Amino acid sequence: MSLNQLDKPQGKLKILHQDVEVSTELRESNDILDDPDALKKRIAADGYLLIRGLHDKDAVLAARKQILEKLAAKGMIAPETPLMNGIFNPDYPEPTSTGSMGNKALTQLPAFKAVVEGAPVMRFFKRFLGGEARTFDFKWLRTAGPGSGSPIHYDIVFMGRGTQELYSCWTPFGDVSLDMGPIVFCLGSNRFEKVRATYGQADVDRDMIEGHFSDDPLEIVEKFGGHWATTTFSAGDVIIFSMFLMHASLVNTSNKIRITADTRYQLASEPIDERWIGEKPKGHYAWKQEDAEIESLETSRQRWGV
Repeated sequence: MSLNQLDKPQGKLKILHQDVEVSTELRESNDILDDPDALKKRIAADGYLLIRGLHDKDAVLAARKQILEKLAAKGMIAPETPLMNGIFNPDYPEPTSTGSMGNKALTQLPAFKAVVEGAPVMRFFKRFLGGEARTFDFKWLRTAGPGSGSPIHYDIVFMGRGTQELYSCWTPFGDVSLDMGPIVFCLGSNRFEKVRATYGQADVDRDMIEGHFSDDPLEIVEKFGGHWATTTFSAGDVIIFSMFLMHASLVNTSNKIRITADTRYQLASEPIDERWIGEKPKGHYAWKQEDAEIESLETSRQRWGV
């Protein structure tokens, strides 16, 4: 079976402001939740694990409320609208904001940490990894207004200095419908061997590359295979994926703020990327800093031969 035959696309959705055929069906893994070997085989094959209701829903909504209160205080919530609806204020000066990444005013909120470092997710990773798990201290929290979207990339190029058995966990803080721009995956991209052997070995701080792999979601499918897929999410759901599954986000075409977190988990005994740990993680110390000279995406792709 070719990568293009993995599933039948079901409609057009917007990735990077292009209308792209996107399947809206992802395989759920709740049926094998208590079988670590089956989970490992599935993530090796599919590149992801979609788990419904892994987090406690009430805990997620409590965190959502605390985050929205902070956003309301800075004027990001539309006046005279219910707080928990998260309606974006059209007069806010950053209409496509995806801010808050690593912002301790939000990522250190007790209710937020109770979700991303809480017993359900840590228990899952302990069982899945076969030993004590730990999470990066740095947390990527995104508060994405209308018009925002994320570029096409592998995670490994941003956090690949420790173990390769590192997993991303995407958590929505509230229900996320398709028009709010959920995460979207190129299924089959975990088997793009030449891309993995070139772009997938890069380090943005060492190599000073753009970071993302393409500006064209159609090019990915036409040149390498696979297909794009996403789904709707409810509070409590997560999708866990490998470092080598190409992904982006759909464009948020709603009037709401999409609140999501990307958190990373690994065995505590394995080497860890020093940029993302400690009380004050240093993060990207060279990539896209002031006066940084970034290699163009076109030059990188030519150098990699992809």
